[in-house]
Parts: sequence; C-alpha cells; structure tokens
Amino acid sequence: MSKTLVDIDDDMLAFAQQQLGTKTKRDTINRALTIAAAISADDRARALRWLQDNAEDFLDFDFLEEQERSGR
Repeated sequence: MSKTLVDIDDDMLAFAQQQLGTKTKRDTINRALTIAAAISADDRARALRWLQDNAEDFLDFDFLEEQERSGR
C-alpha cells in the first residue's frame, strides 16, 4: 500500500462514510475505490442499453423536439 497526500472534500467524505458505514478516512476511501473498480465496462454498457431501450417510457420526445425547434 502506498501513501498519497490528497485534498478531500470533508463534507463529501462525511457523506460517503455515512453511506458506506465506515468509520475512518482510510476505510471510506478504500471501500469507495473497491466499489468504483467493481463497476465494469459491461455494467455501464448494460445500463446504457437499458436506458436506450426504455427512454421512450421516461422522455417526451415530441416535447423535446418542439423545445429544440423553438430555440428554448
């Protein structure tokens, strides 16, 4: 393990500790790194595919096109 000096947002670190249930800065950062490393390109591709397949259920494309045409 290496030592690295970094500036960390204290509020974000406290929030991450709360969300992850960790007690120390080291545990919080290591847990967050573990989670980030576990998110694979396949997971991102699968999520993007789901968003593309389900976009019409969540977005009003006619409204968006109208807004784009009107310059809003």
